[in-house]
Amino acid sequence: MPQAPLVLASASPARRRLLEQAGISHRVRVSGVDEEAWRDPDPLQLVQALARAKAEAVGRALVLSEGERVAGVLGCDSLFVLDGSVYGKPRDAEEASSRWRRMAGSWGELHTGHCLLPMGDTLGTPGCCPPDPLVATVTTRVRFAELSDAEIAAYVATGEPLSCAGGFALEGRAGALVERIEGCFSNVIGLSLPLLRRWLA
Repeated sequence: MPQAPLVLASASPARRRLLEQAGISHRVRVSGVDEEAWRDPDPLQLVQALARAKAEAVGRALVLSEGERVAGVLGCDSLFVLDGSVYGKPRDAEEASSRWRRMAGSWGELHTGHCLLPMGDTLGTPGCCPPDPLVATVTTRVRFAELSDAEIAAYVATGEPLSCAGGFALEGRAGALVERIEGCFSNVIGLSLPLLRRWLA
């Protein structure tokens, strides 16, 4: 892993925890990209485009102090797909409950778009053109347990689903409600650490 830090273009505490747990030096700068303004019928293309927009927005705006090195800017975005319908964060508890009634006993797919904008010593240098970004979407299949209405209500009452793409946090209370994962585990939490390792290598 590089000694120079990444700039994480995300306000997600889960993504930050993943980087911390993996020992990847980083700091956070929120992109300010309006996710609701972006539309694409293909969720894989949408999360990829949003991840790139976030990384590039921070790459343009970030001004480094003299002599500071940065490995790059990482942008991510996640969407959950269930039976062909695309879901971000639930708007409220009612929507979260309705969604969980559909999710219980079913398979869904969590798509996370990743964009790493390699910057090195060039970030913030006037007139300097950074290298082309690395862009990819990683998909993980998730199988949810059969749940009663009371179990769903108890989970939604914690408030956890309202802050997560898809309405569940695998690293949180929803970990007990997920029966099976096919694919990258960390991708469901917010970013694929194996993908990032390959990129940073």
